[in-house]
Amino acid sequence: MISKMSIDDYLAQEHPQPLIDVRSPGEYEKGHIPGATNIALFSNDERAHVGTVYVRESREKAIELGYQYVNPKLNWFITESQKVAPNSSVAVHCWRGGMRSQSFAEHLHAHGFKDVRLITGGYKAYRRHVLSFFEQPFFLRILGGYTGSGKTQVLKEIQRKGHQVIDLEGIAHHKGSAFGSIGESSQPSVEQFENYLHQQMSAFDLQQPIWLEDESHCIGHVKIPMALFLQIRQQDVYFVDLPKEQRARFLVNDYAAYGNDVLDAAIDGIAKRLGGQNVKQAHQLLAENNYYEVALLTLQYYDKAYRRGIAHRDAEKVQQIPLAVIDATKNAETIIKFVENYEHDKTHTI
Repeated sequence: MISKMSIDDYLAQEHPQPLIDVRSPGEYEKGHIPGATNIALFSNDERAHVGTVYVRESREKAIELGYQYVNPKLNWFITESQKVAPNSSVAVHCWRGGMRSQSFAEHLHAHGFKDVRLITGGYKAYRRHVLSFFEQPFFLRILGGYTGSGKTQVLKEIQRKGHQVIDLEGIAHHKGSAFGSIGESSQPSVEQFENYLHQQMSAFDLQQPIWLEDESHCIGHVKIPMALFLQIRQQDVYFVDLPKEQRARFLVNDYAAYGNDVLDAAIDGIAKRLGGQNVKQAHQLLAENNYYEVALLTLQYYDKAYRRGIAHRDAEKVQQIPLAVIDATKNAETIIKFVENYEHDKTHTI
């Protein structure tokens, strides 16, 4: 049986069917539904060729060419689909829920797949769903602080204590600075970052708080969805204030092992903002393996940049939490207690 299913209904299932995305590899790489398997009807070049024929000649010619490309792959489609859905129950989608997914679903059904669901509106409908999700109001707790404060580690501790936490830098594969790509795998596309972010946030109880790190709109080359970013900027920021010396030592532990060539390149990445003399000094210190002084020097720039950013917020919404040392477990406990007391007092004052 072939039946149609909306993307809302598909995502609402506790145990959804395996999902096959029949778009081209390039479309899939740009953005896909997390968990979907790409079994492409056309390669990137084939899709481009079919599109050109459609525009320059006719729809009929394009369909004819499409069948020429697809026919040699028919057995492969079945073999790969059986790997994805050995129980013969599967969902299928293309860009708009059109001819590509319809044809693929009919082929699967004709070859023994008993339950084939067509996602109405395809990936386009999923993207509308994702973007509209970020428009709703969220209960956010924003953790801020200067570079090197160990905020990511604190958030992980907060998560271990049972709280809902989104690691924006983890999803982005970037720590949000010129040094942010060091030790990370390649970043997802902006679109796929949004998809992964939606996947995590939609699994939460949205009546309960969600902890996030205070980030710029851009994290490397990906961007926080604007609707969510605007909400982040309107929330109270719980600003952890740690001594610069502590933060410099933390950065040394985090980055020194990656080697001087990598660190030299990162310093060059902020050369214009750091200033010629400071860049020269940083490279010299790095050549001497004086990582601590390099960290202190770069923190001058990052602290100044963060102060500029925080200055654009309502001062009453920046809640300072002074901390003595970088200890993720203890600091998480201190921050949770501070935030819960602050929110309690704020509610009762109102």
